[in-house]
Amino acid sequence: MSNYLKLVNFEFNRIGKLFAVLLAITFIVQIVGVIVQSKSYLNRANEMIYKEMMPKAEFLESYGQMSFLEVVYSVWFIGPIALCIAGVGFYIFLIWYRDWMGKNTFIYRLLMLPTTRLNIFYAKITNIMIMTFGLIAFQLVLLPIENLVMKSMVPKEFRADLTVSEIVTRIPELSIIIPSSMIELIVYYGAGLLAVAILFTAILMERSFRWKGIFAGLIYIAVAVILTISPLLLQAFVFHGFFYPIELFILEIVFGLIVLAASIWTSGFLLTKKITV
Repeated sequence: MSNYLKLVNFEFNRIGKLFAVLLAITFIVQIVGVIVQSKSYLNRANEMIYKEMMPKAEFLESYGQMSFLEVVYSVWFIGPIALCIAGVGFYIFLIWYRDWMGKNTFIYRLLMLPTTRLNIFYAKITNIMIMTFGLIAFQLVLLPIENLVMKSMVPKEFRADLTVSEIVTRIPELSIIIPSSMIELIVYYGAGLLAVAILFTAILMERSFRWKGIFAGLIYIAVAVILTISPLLLQAFVFHGFFYPIELFILEIVFGLIVLAASIWTSGFLLTKKITV
């Protein structure tokens, strides 16, 4: 456990700069987006009410009150989230391939550490999850701050106030990355953990067998995905609604755990037997 925690800390130190950059970009761009969207609404209101002499009630009836949803649906808000998702996706590959890059292949130093090689796998996948949950936690902290910024700029009569919970539940895309229940959290991020484990295994296959490993990795990904969703395929094409939803849900969890265990075992085998120092 001690060696695993040291590896986790070591990997987090390597990911720190990218993590900090993503946090900074998210904070700056989203805050600027709140200000820009709020000023845009206020400018429109001033123009229609004071220049066009439109009654305030008529303006509100025609254009409606401003809500935080206008900010959420803008590129100012969605853009940084998409960038963070892309950054995490890119790092899933970089976290392994970086160890093989450069004049001194760092992976061999890692493999020579006095600990089980599978701890390297665990440490890397743990850091991907830490990075993911860290970005989500930061977004949750940022939402009420952004809401306050909008409230400080837009007069109460011109805005429709929403709580953070209402903002998340009204945006389907946002409710995926910020689940509203523990079950959804386990399902969404359990599936994400499984996907990362499958990709890690495919990467290690490529590193172990080179060109042959590329095809082996692609085949492994295809087989793992088909096996994971096999209960859904059987329900749709063979049993035609035979299973109850709860039974199907349990089967999905069981098959997902089987694929996860297979990925961990395969990765451990490759690290121990196929990637040599």
